Amino acid sequence: MKRLILMRHAKSDWSSAGTSDHDRVLNGRGKQNAVSLGKWLIQRSLMPDAALCSTATRARQTLNLLHLPKSTKVTFSRDLYLANAETLLTGLHAANADIIMIVAHNPGIGVLAQEILTPGSGSSALSHYPTGATMVATFNVSTWEDVTWGSGQMTDFVVPRELPLRE
Repeated sequence: MKRLILMRHAKSDWSSAGTSDHDRVLNGRGKQNAVSLGKWLIQRSLMPDAALCSTATRARQTLNLLHLPKSTKVTFSRDLYLANAETLLTGLHAANADIIMIVAHNPGIGVLAQEILTPGSGSSALSHYPTGATMVATFNVSTWEDVTWGSGQMTDFVVPRELPLRE
């Protein structure tokens, strides 16, 4: 059994003129939301063994503010920056841990969340994947290479507005 945590980066700041999209930082609400998402993961005992994260500043900040255990193996990849769902699935296929987290961007992360689930297992709730949206799914496979489109069961889904803000 494998477990996947798909998280879109938290809310970013659009006000810094001259900053590239890749280098945009989280805004204040995004920082608070990332901390709240980390608490949510802890409350549900959803600590990943490994995390794959886009190199974009806002994705890296989101991951850092989750306060994952030091034992979590983190891999940053430029390939995950604005990646489509197929690229994200390819990255997942190369993973080597039981619980994997991916922190990336729309539209790829939202499309992956919808398409990786078995039809009728909640994928319709994922049509809008706002910043900070986090979906958890399980797969009855022995390796990540065996994960295919439509093979997962959603076990949890949250968006930051459903969580209390924490500093």
